[in-house]
Amino acid sequence: MTQREVNGVNGLHQDGLESNHIHINGSINGSANGNTNGTTNGNGVKSEVRKRMDRKKSSPMMPTFMVSAPGKVIVCGEHAVVHGKAAIAASISLRSYLLVTTLSKSKRTVTLTFPDIDFNHTWNIDELPWSTFSHPSKKKYYYDLVTELDPDLVAAIQPLVRDVSLGKPAEIRKVHQNSAGSFLYMFLNLGSQSFPGCQYTLRSTIPIGAGLGSSATIAVCMSAALLLQLRTLSGPHPDQPPEEARLQVERINRWAFVYEMFIHGNPSGVDNTVSTQGKAVMFQRKDYSKPPSVRPLWDFPELPLLLVDTRTAKSTAAEVEKVRKLKEAHPKLVGSILDAVDKVTTSALELIERDDFNTKSEESLRGVGELMNINHGLLVSLGVSHPRLERVRELVDHEGIGWTKLTGAGGGGCSITLLRPGVSRQKLDKLERQLEEEGYQKFETTLGCDGVGVLWPAVLRNGMDQDEEGGMEIDLENFLRAEGNEGVERLVGVHGDNGAREGWKFWGVES
Repeated sequence: MTQREVNGVNGLHQDGLESNHIHINGSINGSANGNTNGTTNGNGVKSEVRKRMDRKKSSPMMPTFMVSAPGKVIVCGEHAVVHGKAAIAASISLRSYLLVTTLSKSKRTVTLTFPDIDFNHTWNIDELPWSTFSHPSKKKYYYDLVTELDPDLVAAIQPLVRDVSLGKPAEIRKVHQNSAGSFLYMFLNLGSQSFPGCQYTLRSTIPIGAGLGSSATIAVCMSAALLLQLRTLSGPHPDQPPEEARLQVERINRWAFVYEMFIHGNPSGVDNTVSTQGKAVMFQRKDYSKPPSVRPLWDFPELPLLLVDTRTAKSTAAEVEKVRKLKEAHPKLVGSILDAVDKVTTSALELIERDDFNTKSEESLRGVGELMNINHGLLVSLGVSHPRLERVRELVDHEGIGWTKLTGAGGGGCSITLLRPGVSRQKLDKLERQLEEEGYQKFETTLGCDGVGVLWPAVLRNGMDQDEEGGMEIDLENFLRAEGNEGVERLVGVHGDNGAREGWKFWGVES
């Protein structure tokens, strides 16, 4: 750890963040510190008693705080990336939010609550298999690079995972058990038996199973939260140099990948990388026996985006297999189509990285939008679109709102539209009504937004009456009570189409 990192960690400590290796006694007021006070009983007889009823409750070891991480979309390069070509993946301002409530030192439980999927489970910290995870041959540290799961450690948590969501349908139970297993694996690797009791509560504004990296956002939130509790992250703070911020972000990303491995087995690492660092990446995997090449695009611009969920179930594996068979039947033709997709990807990046690229200029955006349209047309020729996706393009094109393509594997899922500058609210509202009537879900979001962020403590100061009393605390009760995406975003301080967030801090990774 660099001296700057140490200083940054100490700064967090001064704000109330305490190490899980330091024993902190509960705060006791003056009437309960061993002193006695003269009292008189009903008969007028004075007796010396300890005023136990006045004792303060054991204080939490740190304030309630919140972590958030963005979802992602594929901007260019779907399917071609499976065949060794490049793709661009970028973050979007739809996010997952994790509220971390540290319990008083007398509480020895850890609870995981995901109300959006009806999941809630509690474990006794002292009954977890710490001895297995802390064995010298197994112990991992916050700075380690873990590239595969240890089968002995996976086996050690299976009894704990088997008890999760008993009585629920098999499909739901599997999702809950994956969530529990991935959390426990990371918690036991990073923590220790002296870890304070906690409740981790997650809400998300990202559609599940739509190819937007929702599981990776949870992984990133969990990783960042645990590393913050361990005091192994400095910042984020405004004066932090980009190179130091990137080091911190990489630490979060490494452990988010461990979480993803537990769920997906052999993930590419793209989803958690984009969710951690934000902005975008250029991704390419020419040899599947080797790790992929992931080039961060630190200065990827923020662009206005319309995301539409077709609410049509898709199978990534089925769509990938469809293209593979087509290529097998027509190798030269399909090969040329995949080459063309690759050329679209590199051309889009060249355009975006030009010095004169302007996010407010229709000319600049048109260049990117036209390439997105071409990319979509090439994907259509590979047979991976869907009537519901084509309907979105038809509606958007009719109103002249922007440039649309499918994102991800296709066959359903989502579309993205790069919005023209100055599109009227009237046109957008008309499109929203039409999409709603036809069973779509629409999100106005931002492409290329910030990555993982922290609200420490979980208190907003946003011009409301509560500011006079120090701000509005986001507690567990009102977090659980928030209704839908709008309720969650309003509660956590999101406002405006660009998703501005009051009080949140992000690691500044830009050049």
